[in-house]
Amino acid sequence: MLADILEKNNVNNKGMRFDAGARTALAFVTLTSHGEREFMFYRNPSADMLLHESELEVDLIREAKIFHYGSISLISEPCKSAHLAAMKIAKDAGVLLSYDPNLRLPLWPSEDAARAGILSIWDSADIIKISEQEIVFLTEGEDPYDDAVVRKLFHPNLKLLLVTEGADGCRYYTQEFNGRVEGLKVESVDTTGAGDAFVGGILSQLSSDLSLYQWQFTIMKKICILRTLERLSSCYYK
Repeated sequence: MLADILEKNNVNNKGMRFDAGARTALAFVTLTSHGEREFMFYRNPSADMLLHESELEVDLIREAKIFHYGSISLISEPCKSAHLAAMKIAKDAGVLLSYDPNLRLPLWPSEDAARAGILSIWDSADIIKISEQEIVFLTEGEDPYDDAVVRKLFHPNLKLLLVTEGADGCRYYTQEFNGRVEGLKVESVDTTGAGDAFVGGILSQLSSDLSLYQWQFTIMKKICILRTLERLSSCYYK
């Protein structure tokens, strides 16, 4: 069913794999009075956790402009090894690596394991998107609004670091400059998928011109447009 929905919406599902003995992972989301989310997961094991390196669609990875991933697939084998192999294939092919840690503590054995797992591949990414809460977690309590703290997370090969602040906007950092884009004030109903929409929009723009991250005005302009769309999407889940 999910594969058919993707195909009907013109999403390339060539790399999708099926496992007859495992379920598709589900996330149940409840909302607070402010539209923020709390998660409960249905897996252990789910099909994504059982992905093997031998099942990777190698040519599809090599043909990409940007290879995007999170950290959840680093929690257990065999998907951890498949994840690391896919990253290497992409890197060796000159594909940009994009990383959204997407911290989900209930899925990890412990906070220490989560922190170590997320940081284990940190220095490989060309683009990283994190939230202020993830900065607090990764730095073990430091101020996420202090540029000096954020710069500690910047590694020599990183091209663009994005820090999302929910309704308050977004900050961006490169080797040469940094800046901030204010958020739009809207009535938040459901923020589920808003961050993914933001990242998807950024990567879509970058894929059309991989040099965009070098120009501060262009980054500001693109983020302003994407923050508008992101906040609007959080309004219309009624």
